[in-house]
Amino acid sequence: MAEASPTLFDRASVRQHAERAKPGFLEHSDLFNDTAAQLGERLGEISHPFHQALDLSPFPFLSQRKDNAFDVLTPPSAIDEENLPFKPQSFDLIVSNLGLHWVNDLPGTLVQCRSILKTGGLFLASLIGGESLRELRECLLEAEISVSHGASPRLSPMIDLQTAGALMRRANFQLPVVDVETVTLLYTDMYSLMRDLRGMGQTNAHRERLRHFTRRAVFEEAAQLYQKRHCNADGLISATIDVIYLHGWK
Repeated sequence: MAEASPTLFDRASVRQHAERAKPGFLEHSDLFNDTAAQLGERLGEISHPFHQALDLSPFPFLSQRKDNAFDVLTPPSAIDEENLPFKPQSFDLIVSNLGLHWVNDLPGTLVQCRSILKTGGLFLASLIGGESLRELRECLLEAEISVSHGASPRLSPMIDLQTAGALMRRANFQLPVVDVETVTLLYTDMYSLMRDLRGMGQTNAHRERLRHFTRRAVFEEAAQLYQKRHCNADGLISATIDVIYLHGWK
C-alpha cells in the first residue's frame, strides 16, 4: 500500500484565496504574466501538433494566446488538481502556471496528468519552489520569535529542483526537463510585497497556520529587519522567487 502524502495545505483556503484575488488580479499579475510568457515561449519552440489542451492554471492563460492551433479547456477554479475529473487519454497538452506548489500530493497529481494525456502528449508547468521568498521567511520568523517568543508556519514548504526532477521520472514522463529561473521582485516595503502576494492569491494556506490575527508588533519588527537587510541603493527591498519549470512527454 502506497504511503499517503502529508496534508500540508488547506485546499479550501487555496481556492478561496484565488477567488478573492480574481477581481484585482490584473494589478498584481506581473509574475504570472512573466511565467505564462515563458511557458508560451517554450511551447512555441515545439513543432509537435496539439489538438485538445487543458489549462490547470489558477489564472488560465493558454486560451489567450493568439497563435493557438488547438482547442483549450479551462476548468472552473474549484477543480481539484489532486482528483482530476477526466478520462485517460483525454488531452494531448496539459499546462499549469504557478498552481502546483499548493498541491498536497504532487506525485499523485503528476501521475494523474500523465494518465489523462494521450500517447505523445506534453505536460508543461511552472511552480514556485527552491528558496522562494527566503527574505520574507527569515524576517517574519525572527520577528515572531523576538516578539511572541515562538513561531508558526508563515510560508509554504518548497520543492527543490532535484526533487522535482525525481517526481517527473517517478510519474514516468519521458524526456523530462526540469530547470529553475530566479526572479527578483522589487517593492517599496514589506507591506507592498505582502499586498502583492495577496493580490496573486498566494497568501498562507498552511494547515498549521495561525487562525487569529498576528500582533502588529511582529509585522513592524519584520518590516524593519527587511528594510535593513534587503534594501538596495534606491530604497527598494528585494524578494527572490525561484520558478521551477517542468516539461515531460507521454
